[in-house]
This record gives sequence, C-alpha cells and structure tokens, in this order.
Amino acid sequence: MPLIATDWATLSSLATALGTLVLAIATFAAVRSSNRSALIAELALQEQRRPILVPSHLDDPVQKLGFADGVWIQAAGGRGVAKLVDGNVYLGINLRNVGNGIGVLQGWSARAGQTFTSELPTHQPLSDFRLQTRDLYIPGNGTGMWQGALRNPDDPLRRALAEAIERGTPVTVELLYSDLAGRQRAVTRFGLIPMEHPHSDGEMVTAMSRHWFLDGEGPRSDSDELHSAIADLRAQVGVDG
Repeated sequence: MPLIATDWATLSSLATALGTLVLAIATFAAVRSSNRSALIAELALQEQRRPILVPSHLDDPVQKLGFADGVWIQAAGGRGVAKLVDGNVYLGINLRNVGNGIGVLQGWSARAGQTFTSELPTHQPLSDFRLQTRDLYIPGNGTGMWQGALRNPDDPLRRALAEAIERGTPVTVELLYSDLAGRQRAVTRFGLIPMEHPHSDGEMVTAMSRHWFLDGEGPRSDSDELHSAIADLRAQVGVDG
C-alpha cells in the first residue's frame, strides 16, 4: 500500500488562508453592523432635532406681534391673520411645533386664493421665498407665531393679496424653516380661510395641507403626488393613459 506523504507546509498555508477568510467575514459583518447602528443613531438624533410646524390648537394662547412700522397683529389658537392697513398687507399665523426640535423660520411665500394639492402638488420655487428679516423661533412641542408684511405699492403680490383681503377670499402661505443648526429644511403649506364674524379684525381660520422635507426623503413622495395630480387632470379632461 503506497504511503501518502503529508505536505505540512501546504496544509499550514491553507489553514492560515482559511483563518484569514473567516476573520475577514467576521470583520465585514461587524463593520456592516456598526454602520447600521451608526445610521440608526443618526436618524434618531435627526428626529430629536426635527421641527414640524402645524396650525396651533384652538385652546393655545393668543399670539401678538408688532411690525417695525408700529402695526400690531394678534391671532388666537388655530387662527391666522391677513390684515390690510393703509394699503399695506400684514400676515401672521399662530403656530404649533409638533416636532421635538426648535423650528427656525427662514422665509415665506404667499399667493391669493386657496391652493389645493391636486392643483399644485409642489411648493413654490425656493427662489420665490422672501427671507425673514426678524429671527422667529418656534420651540419644540410648543407654540409661536410667524409674521410677514408687504408694503411696496409696486409689488404685484401686495396688490393681489390686498384684493383678496378686501373680497374676503382665502390666502395661501408657504413657510420655509429649519432646525436650530439650519439643517432639515422643510416647507409647510397653510391656508388662511376668512371667518364670517364681522369683528374678526383680519383673523382667519388656519388649515395645513402639505409638508415637504427639502434635505431628505419625507413620509410622502413628491413624485407620487405629481403622478396623482397628472392622473386627476387627465381624468378631468377625459384623456386615457
């Protein structure tokens, strides 16, 4: 019976290679698990700092703010203001931050009339937003107020909003805001609906229709909204496909 010589050097090399392979697999699994844990921790930290602005509750405190030219506005809980004084337009919204992070208001955009998501599924271009000249902070799980004014007589938006206020028709406002570090930017669309009370002094009921997260995926996809809006338009005009 022939004897088989054992090549101990080869066996040693194979054993070393196998051990290295096992160690590499274990290291890869550990790194992957570590990266996943880091991602989960980062997402949790972001949620702790994320602001989300909505209309305040009806029993929230009245908010009062003054403008540089001496005009004051106030709005009860769940209310906004669209007021015309000497041809100038003054706007405000009593807000609640349902997120945990402090909300920092960065800018705003407005238009006359009520805007439905099916008609305009995306927010206004960021280039159309007007920057806030005053620092406005909304505490996490707290309330505050946004304010904006239009005084330039040559501003077409001022004329359009002034006409809407005089006619007693709705106004749409989109607010651009971020967390305390200037990140996690979001846009929220609000509708200011006129009240029937004759002594409302510009107060309007506030409604909210849509949030957009600008620095990451939000809970709803903009592409889905666009596809839905296009499908609705096609259905209205009788176009298939």
